[in-house]
Amino acid sequence: MFLITGATGNVGRPLVSALLAAGAPVRALTRRPADAGFPEGVEVAATEDLPMDGVTAMFLHPAVAWGGAGPLLTRAVDHGVRRVVVLSSQAALDGDADNWIAVTHRDFERAVEESGLEWVFLRPGAFASNTLPWARTIRSQGVVRAPYGAAQVNPVHERDIAEVAARALLGDDLVGTAPVLTGPESLSQIDQARVIGEAIGRPVRFEELTPDAARAEMIGGHVPPSVADALLRMFADAVGRPAEASPDVARIMGRPARTFAQWAADHAADFR
Repeated sequence: MFLITGATGNVGRPLVSALLAAGAPVRALTRRPADAGFPEGVEVAATEDLPMDGVTAMFLHPAVAWGGAGPLLTRAVDHGVRRVVVLSSQAALDGDADNWIAVTHRDFERAVEESGLEWVFLRPGAFASNTLPWARTIRSQGVVRAPYGAAQVNPVHERDIAEVAARALLGDDLVGTAPVLTGPESLSQIDQARVIGEAIGRPVRFEELTPDAARAEMIGGHVPPSVADALLRMFADAVGRPAEASPDVARIMGRPARTFAQWAADHAADFR
């Protein structure tokens, strides 16, 4: 049995699909089981119950244990879970002690290593789906408002993350590794807005927000100040700096990583 936390999320849902396609038994955890909408054959349970009976490997979204992974990992060991595949972050490679995102993911990875479980740390860079919050103003006004338009990232398609995660759960070749998962090309935020416009068949313009205005907007949207500050520093550092493309998706999957244009075409309905 494969236990998937965050199963209705951007990575969890395509991961469930990938495991089903491989004929694997799946237990999907979600905060609202009645609304999960998974196909027949998926065992759905509440995240708060965290049922681990019969589970041999689990996909762990850190959001289910931000308060500390220790109790969850102890429970996994006690139930005979053998392997944990963690949705970590490329930020874990950042040694900045003031970067809340980096420190949190490094601490999470350390707790998993100390648990004695087999582990795989997936370290995606910027998710392509990070642009989904732009959808409301794109639909209504054809505009994106964000800070640091020239900041460059290498957005990764969530299906690439999910397919690598499935490989890590089903096989042994990735145990003890921490692949960095990115898209194949560096794009500025302005470029991403343009590509979304091409996907939906109408221009999307980019309007630059000041960092202070962006911070106020994020905090108003319930983003913790420490996270908002870390994100703004990361964007500021990325201005005019091409983001390096990792070869790990292609190496693991035997095919190129999906482009942001492919992601935008897959999600065009979200922006129309």
